[in-house]
Amino acid sequence: MAELDLDRAEAGFQRTTDGTVGIEEEFAILDPESLDLVPAFEELFEAATGDELLGEHVAGELITSEIEIKSKAGDDFGDAVADQRRARAALFALADERGYRLGSTGTHPWADYREQFFIDTEHYRRVTDELQYVARRNNTFALHVHVGISGADRAVRVCDRLRPVLPTLLAASVNSPFLEGHDSGLLSARTQTFTRSFPRCGIPDAFGSWKAYREYLELLIATGSIVEATQVWWSIRPHLVFGTVEVRICDAQMTAEESEGLAGLIVACVLQAARDEDEGRPLPEVPPRLIEENLWRAIRWGDEGELIDFEGGRSRPARDAVEELQEWTAGVRSEWSIDSELPERTGARRQLDGFQAGESLRDVYASSVAQTGKSYGGDAPTEDFE
Repeated sequence: MAELDLDRAEAGFQRTTDGTVGIEEEFAILDPESLDLVPAFEELFEAATGDELLGEHVAGELITSEIEIKSKAGDDFGDAVADQRRARAALFALADERGYRLGSTGTHPWADYREQFFIDTEHYRRVTDELQYVARRNNTFALHVHVGISGADRAVRVCDRLRPVLPTLLAASVNSPFLEGHDSGLLSARTQTFTRSFPRCGIPDAFGSWKAYREYLELLIATGSIVEATQVWWSIRPHLVFGTVEVRICDAQMTAEESEGLAGLIVACVLQAARDEDEGRPLPEVPPRLIEENLWRAIRWGDEGELIDFEGGRSRPARDAVEELQEWTAGVRSEWSIDSELPERTGARRQLDGFQAGESLRDVYASSVAQTGKSYGGDAPTEDFE
């Protein structure tokens, strides 16, 4: 299979240009009245395939009540965002025309995973057959960002450098406090459901080189652990087909403004890590158990909690850690014209504000779906963050 041709993958990284960007956003397909999940992916996909604007922008993600919109490989961040805005607007118009709404939180607040259907392809049959309950339970929605990094060795080391950063990015993105009709007590129930359950998922080890990463993949292939490259679900990974560093840690975002700001910060972090690598700055050596501690803190408290400052050996507000990422990447953001504005309150906190004020779960979700439709359905941001 082409995806497991590691020689081809290595050559692909050599042809990659730094700073190309791809954005992937996952949405729930909803009944407009009940806001329940609706298994309408095939209908929308078939309609989108024949649409000149949507074309290859639409993809599936495991369950038939979920749809993904993905940009082309943009020459830079601004190019990818412009393309994504056009495709989003077309997808939302198509959904509306067909009588559906689209939601964008990391989990659906009350859906029963046992009532969902799976996309009938060889890939997803393999996933569900192998993972069983783990796959069936995974009704989640995420933001994925690809950044072109030239050189396979370099891409692996950029991933290594960003391992300690991933919990901070998650803390900035939390948008899934509700699950199966309950307040989960977590700000990213999606991460607990997916990242901590799937095999070969979460924050990977530091590999140090393409040779070491390739040996890892070769062992998985030789032992029958994987037959496709996409069965390696790490929260950051060198993408073997696209020649990118793919960051997969973040919840789907309620509004386009949030999604674009977060995507901008991710792109900037990848480019800054590549610069640090090129300039020979020391690689942070953080024990995996400490990164895991911060991952848990991000899942539980998001940006309202504290994260461990690995250099100082102390806890500090997660918002300070997010601000430090903005400061660390200020130079590349300026050079590449990247906007990484984030809201003062995450989607998770805004949902909880309403719920804790006495609103029903349906009313809270209806509000978020309304914000999503107004924001993603246009060609440009339409409202300020709350």
